[in-house]
Amino acid sequence: MKVLVTGSTGQLGRALLESIPASVQAYGIDRAQCDLADPEQCRALVAAQRPDLIINAGAYTQVDKAEIERGLAFRINADAPAAFAAGLAQSGGRLIQVSTDFVFDGRQGVPYAPEALSNPLNVYGASKRAGEQAVLQQLNERAVVLRTAWVYSSHGSNFVKTMLRLMSTRDKVSVVSDQIGAPTSARSLANAVWAAVLRPTVSGILHWTDAGVASWYDFALAIQEDALARGLLDRAVPVLPIAAEEYARQFPASVPRPSFSVLDLRSTREQLGLDGIHWRTNLRMMLDELKS
Repeated sequence: MKVLVTGSTGQLGRALLESIPASVQAYGIDRAQCDLADPEQCRALVAAQRPDLIINAGAYTQVDKAEIERGLAFRINADAPAAFAAGLAQSGGRLIQVSTDFVFDGRQGVPYAPEALSNPLNVYGASKRAGEQAVLQQLNERAVVLRTAWVYSSHGSNFVKTMLRLMSTRDKVSVVSDQIGAPTSARSLANAVWAAVLRPTVSGILHWTDAGVASWYDFALAIQEDALARGLLDRAVPVLPIAAEEYARQFPASVPRPSFSVLDLRSTREQLGLDGIHWRTNLRMMLDELKS
């Protein structure tokens, strides 16, 4: 099976290329090979490579900046997957489109099932939802939309590495305490993606995060505790809870985010035959990787 992985230099892309199943020939596609902001390049890639499947792990992910770069966000997050889907519809290939919890508004208060109604609060979420709709409409049973949340790894920029930097350079750190989700290791997410790749009958919308829930504040406390235990930090600093509303007053450029974006994983676990690992366990594994 020939698989193309877009966003190959990103957190998920790297994790995917480090865990390729034996039955798969996977090739990483970076921006130099295909600029996702150019749908024509996306269509040309499918025509030239004729893959059996594309994992579209590339995305525009700068949530705040998307408000002023709406056109670019929609080209990358909606037009690019639509172009991949159009090409694959002709060639007979499959597409796994990686999406986000930000397609929800966070007002539900219980975990979101895959079929729950979406209502994005910002341009980023709206652009990702448009990409979902495009691939599902064009490819039907040959499309998988895999939503996830709060992804981190030892590579690239993410919340864990930001916290480690701030905790090592500041006397205190303030972290939002009233936004609830599920931290997700890129390695865990990659395992779920490959499980979907190897199950050609799986289609539609899936949800995958690590097990358990946390606020950003909870996540930050865990990062500091586990990093101290591994010598990645040499001192503890106060971690102060702050409401999202107060954070928005301090940083006016910040756009609304869902206050509760826990995803219901039950149907995905059944379809993919996977058991989730608690986010705290995967966090410790990632910190061990950083230490080594």
